[in-house]
Amino acid sequence: GACSTDHPGSGIVPDTLFPKLEAPRAAAMKTLVQEESIKVPKGIKITINSKIVEVEGKHGKLKRDFKHLPIELYLANSGHEVRAKMYFAKSKQLSMLRSVCSHINNLFDGVQKKFEYKMRLVYAHFPINATITNGGKTVEIRNFLGEKRVRTINMLEGVKVEKSTGTKDEIIITGTDIDCTSRSAALVRQSCLVKDKDIRKFLDGVYVSSHGTLED
Repeated sequence: GACSTDHPGSGIVPDTLFPKLEAPRAAAMKTLVQEESIKVPKGIKITINSKIVEVEGKHGKLKRDFKHLPIELYLANSGHEVRAKMYFAKSKQLSMLRSVCSHINNLFDGVQKKFEYKMRLVYAHFPINATITNGGKTVEIRNFLGEKRVRTINMLEGVKVEKSTGTKDEIIITGTDIDCTSRSAALVRQSCLVKDKDIRKFLDGVYVSSHGTLED
């Protein structure tokens, strides 16, 4: 007797009885050892101790802790090169190495050149007034959308704010630590957000117009 199928007399067994087996997924490739390196610029002192990197230049000192990452971090080439090494890493984890090198490069730029964020006071009707106090560590913003409330923003550690001498309605935020400098600019930006109005129409605020390193 012929086996029973969905198509009597065909003698063909339907695919539903024998579902196709999927090929097993390939395991994520692991790299035996991966290494990245960056050169230490002239005029910079650097020490690495238990994944804590300390950098010193003409604008001061900076320190960053990388203990939370499964990497090896050490000086090579008589202290003229920083090397980051990782063992048995998956492809996604290898991006840590480039990130660590980028962070260390930012430390170099900070102590050599400083970071700068330029911000513009934008208003349609009520002129925004910015006053620098506390020796450049605090900025007070008045008359935002005609409000009487004074917005006081304290800069984070090692960051200074000043009024631009060449451009009207512009403030400049500078610091050696890129994180503290950018976060200070964000605090100023967030202090002047338009509430309960259409932000496409009400564009008043303090906006970052440009950012980068200070040219010597």
